[in-house]
Amino acid sequence: MNNALNEQQALALRRLLETGLPLTPRPFHDLAGQIDASEQQVLDQVQQWHEQGLFRRVGLVVNHRALGFAANAMLVLDVPDALVDEVGRRLGQAPGISLCYQRPRRLPQWQYNLFCMIHGRQRDRVEAQVQALLEHHLLDDLPHELLFSSHLFKQCGGRFAPPAGAVLHG
Repeated sequence: MNNALNEQQALALRRLLETGLPLTPRPFHDLAGQIDASEQQVLDQVQQWHEQGLFRRVGLVVNHRALGFAANAMLVLDVPDALVDEVGRRLGQAPGISLCYQRPRRLPQWQYNLFCMIHGRQRDRVEAQVQALLEHHLLDDLPHELLFSSHLFKQCGGRFAPPAGAVLHG
């Protein structure tokens, strides 16, 4: 007996996975029910895709505002290129930093190349936390800005499966 998903089931599973795992005790069982497959077939397919390198990571998107974190800010810094990897590693491991990454500068409009996300409940506490972080790591002399978010955007992962109903030519 062939335990593999058929092409239609695999495509449907990809679409479902792109929207996120169901928040249930057995998410793969629930996905299997939606594509008329067994839980083991779904697990086997996900494992195969993982081995093929389709997934780089599986993450969790937390609605921080729903948890009371309304003072959310991005610390942007202009770090000398020779130091950006080391500074990024240090800040990425610092308490209170939930995300730290490097991006290219967009001169002359944007000089910053290191970005750190901080989530907090009160704006003044986030500002104090950032100031202490900069001082502790001897970075307070670098050009930087603290940008507070004013809008919550819907976050989602990448989309790779064609939309349902799309006609594929090839």
